Amino acid sequence: MKQGHRVLGLIFTLIACFGIATAAVAQNKDDVFKGKLFPPNVILENQAELDLSKEQFTKIRAAVVEVQSNVAEHEWDMREAYLKIMEELDKTPIDEDSVIEHANAALLAENQVKKQQMAMLVRLKNLLTSEQIAVLEATENK
Repeated sequence: MKQGHRVLGLIFTLIACFGIATAAVAQNKDDVFKGKLFPPNVILENQAELDLSKEQFTKIRAAVVEVQSNVAEHEWDMREAYLKIMEELDKTPIDEDSVIEHANAALLAENQVKKQQMAMLVRLKNLLTSEQIAVLEATENK
């Protein structure tokens, strides 16, 4: 039973690491999208300067909530794939093909999360006026 708890702990740690890595890339000063796409927290931190309309705010919120709910599904898929990897790693000998198959499933789920995040960032930028984008670009370049 203790080993099962360790495995779940490891899985949650791996998922958290993916989340932290994604967040770190999004905030990295060398981010290739810096000044081109703006995460929701940056938009909301600058809400007063942007003078967001109620309609813009509502659509931004809806886009974020939609992505969060879709991401949750893929996180379950990643968790399941990592559980299967851990089961395989406990075997002797380890079935390399099976581990790679489950790793591919985990990476596919992670890729889906990233695609949805990218689509959301594009959607958010499309909700902004050119003047609002200029404000955010100036903020990002400080």
